[in-house]
Amino acid sequence: MEVQAPLPLLQRFSYATGHFLNDLCASMWFTYFLVFFHSVLGFSSSNAGILLMVGQVADGLCTPLIGYESDRYGGNLRYGRRKSWHLLGTFCVVISFPFLFNPCIGCTENTPQWAGLLYFTPFIIIFQFGWAATQISHLSLIPDLAKNEHDKVELTAFRYAFTVLANISVYVTALVLFRFQLGETGDDYTHLGRKDAPAFRSLAFIMVAIGVLFAVLFHIGTKEKKSYEHLVETEDEDTTQEHATLPRSPETVLLWNHWFREPSFYQVAILYMCTRLIVNLSQAYIALYLTNSLILPKNYIATIPLVMYVSGFASSFLMKPVNTLIGRNLTYFIGLLAISVFAAWVALKPDLGVAIYAAAVILGSGCATILVTSLSMTADLIGPHSVSAAFVYGAMSFTDKLANGVAVLAIQFIYPCHTELCCPACIPFYRWVMVIVTGGLALVSALPLSSIMIWPIKMRFCKVSASSIQESSGTINSQDVNAVNA
Repeated sequence: MEVQAPLPLLQRFSYATGHFLNDLCASMWFTYFLVFFHSVLGFSSSNAGILLMVGQVADGLCTPLIGYESDRYGGNLRYGRRKSWHLLGTFCVVISFPFLFNPCIGCTENTPQWAGLLYFTPFIIIFQFGWAATQISHLSLIPDLAKNEHDKVELTAFRYAFTVLANISVYVTALVLFRFQLGETGDDYTHLGRKDAPAFRSLAFIMVAIGVLFAVLFHIGTKEKKSYEHLVETEDEDTTQEHATLPRSPETVLLWNHWFREPSFYQVAILYMCTRLIVNLSQAYIALYLTNSLILPKNYIATIPLVMYVSGFASSFLMKPVNTLIGRNLTYFIGLLAISVFAAWVALKPDLGVAIYAAAVILGSGCATILVTSLSMTADLIGPHSVSAAFVYGAMSFTDKLANGVAVLAIQFIYPCHTELCCPACIPFYRWVMVIVTGGLALVSALPLSSIMIWPIKMRFCKVSASSIQESSGTINSQDVNAVNA
């Protein structure tokens, strides 16, 4: 059997840049959204949670639909079906995201909060649609670009490395903006307030500008495989020609509805959901934990996440050799152990002091490990069935987004303080939130991981070939052919 050469380094690099804008925005969204709306704009804890929930629900609903449409229709076929969706998503993100970290235009401190909810909701929905379109199209390129299993791991690792770089860029820029804003001493420097709104606005504009530059690099450098979809122009073409365009290999071809018959689909979906809950919730509440529970100055909401992502960046480059040496399952388990150590440390020591830096290293490394490994498991699940890759990633993201939204809303509604100022009851609140969203969810994640160790990821029931599609429908129409990758 001929061994295929690995994907060129330039191709891997250009592919990795394609999610940079999304990563920059996601970093701000999860790390600073609640802080900005609650501590800076003065929204109540519950209203800030409702806005974040709206975004998660919108993203959750958009992802499977975009995945289905991306697999079903090719967009601009000459440009590439995945890249067409990526371009649309990038445009939506650029025109909406800056409004999310900018006070409501025309609003004052006396404006009712319900008016602010109505103002920000459309921008959140447009942003989440664009974010989902970019994410799903970018992930769906992995099975198409990868020439072997190692390429899948490397593309995922490169992608995560750029995710870490994006987060580092956000936190370094935020630290600079906080350091050099007016009022560097005393209460103005220590505590967040409405005076910090310009810093967050500047941060959003800078991140969008950088992200657009990297998106251009992705579109120039990434060459999407040309499918044979353009060979079929109408449903009335000769059937012989249609057969000639179909894959001749015995590999199965799975359409979106076939995945629901596979147990491995649910195993990976639950594991991915738990992984994203740990990563996203720890990122969302680390800033509130630092400022409200540890009572640290506001510059720590940039320095501690920065430490987390530097450690994550370092560990991401170990993913390939570690996966090769001990396999996906044990690699994921090691990540869970690191996260559990962090949770135990926070639970047993209310005041970490300078030890928060070491704890951040452990949490960052653990989150990087489980995130990269879970994405690699998803790519393993898809395997050669890239026909419906976008739907699979969309379905995974659907469970992730809804679970995150529900979790954040629940936490925000049980928050003991009902004003923007922290009361004594809220000081231990975010400490225990961090313990539960890391240690508690790590224990939950061990359940789907155990099932995968017992029943490995593979196709068990669906044996769908191109010929069976024809037999079930009588003829192969253009939409069926559009659903099959070359």
